[in-house]
Amino acid sequence: MTARGWFLFSLMGVVWGIPYLMIKVAVDEVSPSGVVFARCAVGTLLLLPFALRQAGLARSVRAHWKPMLAFAVIEIVGPWYTLTDAERHLSSSTAGLLIAGVPIVGVLLSRAFGRAEALGPRRLTGLALGLGGVGVLTVPHLTGGDALSLAEVLVTVVGYATAPLIADRHLKDVPTLHLITPCLALAALVYAPAAIASRPAALPAPETLAALAALGVVCTAVAFVAFLELIKEAGPIRASVITYVNPAIAVAAGALFLDEALTATVLAAFVLILTGSVLANARERKPAGRRVPWSARQTSRADGRVESP
Repeated sequence: MTARGWFLFSLMGVVWGIPYLMIKVAVDEVSPSGVVFARCAVGTLLLLPFALRQAGLARSVRAHWKPMLAFAVIEIVGPWYTLTDAERHLSSSTAGLLIAGVPIVGVLLSRAFGRAEALGPRRLTGLALGLGGVGVLTVPHLTGGDALSLAEVLVTVVGYATAPLIADRHLKDVPTLHLITPCLALAALVYAPAAIASRPAALPAPETLAALAALGVVCTAVAFVAFLELIKEAGPIRASVITYVNPAIAVAAGALFLDEALTATVLAAFVLILTGSVLANARERKPAGRRVPWSARQTSRADGRVESP
């Protein structure tokens, strides 16, 4: 992967590692519909001026509205609600850890989309190490919640794995802002009625407002632009491997802001996750061709005499 790809990958690992904490803070006072509406509305307002400055926004929507609609529903409208609703019962760390199943689902689904990427020994080892690290983290953190909440996170996982494949196959030529801005606007419109109906009776606490602002600005506007560029740079499967780094960030955020202990188990999981991410993103080396002996490299001239190179 290029230096630009690694920069985007590192950025995404951080900005999509903190939404679980932000959602957990916000959902204590704001309904799931309200949280999704707020982050989509803020993201739309931030990106719309830049999208309008790029010529051809309306043309992009008219020409690609079907895959754009599918991307919006599968990446945003459905998963963001199910994830937010699940965090009413699950801890932010647990939600972040469960999302780490996205790359595996992505690998399985990629074949149905005709976008199967080569998975040699190195990348398979990386995926296995990443899952092992997630497993090490998951055991002590899978507490609380219920079957419905876990099923909601599973829906989110499938959506997050499917949407990048749609973007890579059908929307690669659409400018990033032309894609994400209409999708966020659509999601905001979908959840506006429910958000209004379930709005808090009083103004939420400052920390809740700060969490909503961070979700809209950092975890939505900035993150989506970076993520779509990462898909174009590295492909949908490698891009989805950020979900191996996200749980580590989620646990670190819990340690910093919720006083959760950083145990030896957690630190070991960090090493496994980060190592797995590096290997899963690495290109497989092509096997070296068999060396041809000097005598076999000699060429025959038209006059029948043999000359050496």
